[in-house]
Amino acid sequence: MPSASSRSSRRSGPRRPDLKRLRAALPPSAGAVLDDYERHLALERGLSAHTVRAYLGDVVSLLAFLRGVDLETAPDEVPDAALDGLDVAELRAWLAAQHADGVSRTTLSRRAASARTFTAWAHRTGRLAADPGARLVAPRPHRVLPAVLRPDQADDMMRAAAAGAAEQDAVALRDRAVLELLYATGVRVSELCGLDTGDVEFGRRVVRVLGKGAKERMVPFGTPAAEAVRAWLDAGRPALAGPAAADALFLGVRGGRLDPRTVRRVVHDAVGSVPGAADLGPHGLRHSAATHLLEGGADLRSVQELLGHATLATTQLYTHVTVERLKAIHDRAHPRAR
Repeated sequence: MPSASSRSSRRSGPRRPDLKRLRAALPPSAGAVLDDYERHLALERGLSAHTVRAYLGDVVSLLAFLRGVDLETAPDEVPDAALDGLDVAELRAWLAAQHADGVSRTTLSRRAASARTFTAWAHRTGRLAADPGARLVAPRPHRVLPAVLRPDQADDMMRAAAAGAAEQDAVALRDRAVLELLYATGVRVSELCGLDTGDVEFGRRVVRVLGKGAKERMVPFGTPAAEAVRAWLDAGRPALAGPAAADALFLGVRGGRLDPRTVRRVVHDAVGSVPGAADLGPHGLRHSAATHLLEGGADLRSVQELLGHATLATTQLYTHVTVERLKAIHDRAHPRAR
């Protein structure tokens, strides 16, 4: 029988090296390029800290491969060259090496997109004479249909949250408001945690959300979410507010802005209390909201606007979710399905 450690290794997949140490091992010229690219991603493109880290991690991996750097390489063994020799053949070799290490097609596709973004920037800023990423073709990722709650399961979760909040405990009031607003709006967890009290307009029942790329959008919410957020503001938030609260809509137990990790725990615990429900996090509630909107008759373009997707292609994944669910229902219910 395989050991617990080997089973865990297979579940987690190939392990990436310590990218912070790997970045430090790169030659100074490569480090300077990475510093400039980081500023470009954060300041010019306005990407979130999480997205910036992901882009940089991929580029650190690419440049380390290009220069033959690993954590055992002595600094004086690395030529001080940043992008010399970076061409499409090197990009393909970098992806091939990861494929040989067992990296999934989906991850390879994402890393290829990161490389293309980087080489386009390097060419545009004069660091590369040509853009090798423009000729890079990556494997198409497998589209995995996201797990979602059924509408009745979402109702069960919200009823349990409301029952917990009935005792007027501050944390329970917050958790109910978090769950209601996530499901009502389909916002990302980072967007939810970034909300301020002034972003909620109860009169029009909309919330102002700052999404990816610092793009602002207005997202409506219904009466249950309005009631839950109002109860939190009236009876819960004052009990938790500390010196670091400022204008944050949702607070942690220490009185500062709510952390996304806490939201993930809240959602996992809430979904886990619903019999038969898939194990979901905040993004699962986002998937559920989109799926239920489409099943209720919303058009794809409106759902794209609500979710803040840059392209309609991303939103179209949810049409596949609804089709798969319809097929499953047909297979169970129709006498001639089999």
